[in-house]
Amino acid sequence: MLFPIGDDQVKGGYYPLFSYLFIALNTAIFIYQVMLPGPELETFVFDYGSVPSEVVQGQQLYSLLTSMFLHGGWMHLLGNMLFLWVFADNIEATIGSGRFLLFYFLGGVIAQAVHIYFNPGSILPTVGASGSISAVMGAYLVMFPSSRIKVLFFFFVFRIPALLFLGVWIWQQWLDGTASLAVSTAESSGVAYWAHIGGFVFGVLAGLFILKNNHIQPLISEP
Repeated sequence: MLFPIGDDQVKGGYYPLFSYLFIALNTAIFIYQVMLPGPELETFVFDYGSVPSEVVQGQQLYSLLTSMFLHGGWMHLLGNMLFLWVFADNIEATIGSGRFLLFYFLGGVIAQAVHIYFNPGSILPTVGASGSISAVMGAYLVMFPSSRIKVLFFFFVFRIPALLFLGVWIWQQWLDGTASLAVSTAESSGVAYWAHIGGFVFGVLAGLFILKNNHIQPLISEP
């Protein structure tokens, strides 16, 4: 598997305050999670994770936001924070912290709404920042298509175009998402592929809107 570890950076722009703050906040909350005893951890996840069957009944709507800051394990957290660290700072540096904050939360809520649409009866709590991060990646695709992503493959490090890296990523999500429709919730992998797809599509549309209405031409430099 290819792991992104860097990219071409925006010259100047706004300081990516929330991009780094979200990494710190997600990490702190996860550390709190793992310190909870088993029964308390389960209660915590069900209280603050987004359970589709409850949300469609208008219950625990706050979980659409709180679930973005919970994670299911160390690998889930590290993977999400790595993608957030690589892709989010360029977006925030270009559009500003206030608009990035709105974009991030809106992307996360829309991503979960898409997941809930395809899994309205699920009683499994959905957790993770993946929906918001997928939105960031979608915006990155249209705003920085020629940027080069620095990737790690075993012990090899090389750069590939953002268009290729993100194009392959969303294609894989689409394949897994459509395949997941053929299996029951109990048989599924537990990965919210449709949240990834929904967030990514939102990010693409938001990125196009930003470019069209703000005439942004971000400058980038080598990492």
